[in-house]
Amino acid sequence: MTPKHPSESLTVLTDLVLPSETNHINNLFGGELLARMDRAASIAGQRHSRCITVTASVNHVAFAKPISLGSVVTIEAKVSRAFRSSMEVYIDVWVEDRISGIKTKANEAIYTFVAVDENGKPVEVAPIIPETELEKKRYDAALRRKQLSLVLAGKMKPEEATELKALFV
Repeated sequence: MTPKHPSESLTVLTDLVLPSETNHINNLFGGELLARMDRAASIAGQRHSRCITVTASVNHVAFAKPISLGSVVTIEAKVSRAFRSSMEVYIDVWVEDRISGIKTKANEAIYTFVAVDENGKPVEVAPIIPETELEKKRYDAALRRKQLSLVLAGKMKPEEATELKALFV
């Protein structure tokens, strides 16, 4: 299978925060943001795999800054690493200042998707070749995150998590 670059899966969604999507203090509901991130990450996974993708897990979400009513929100998602049939998708959320146009990072998340066929059976995906320094950093860290998830789920023995152990030795 021919390797791909993370940039090939880049998905950018820009939208406005409307009143029906906010809580009592006029900030975007966390669940609404999660849904938007899920859609962007799914598209990124589909672009990488050229298959149907399903959410396997939400591995990390950081709600660093509230996103207020009327804000322009841009969600950028791209595959940071591919394994056999799963893909880690890293998501950055930006809020654009209405007056200056300056974008500030508000949130980030890491989702895992699995590529499947029409019957829901996992299919193999192409590996990733990171290009930028940030892509390389995220690519390397993805294996550690995967090992940690497997250890916590009881699917890998801690002593087998070599990438994780290397952080502590």
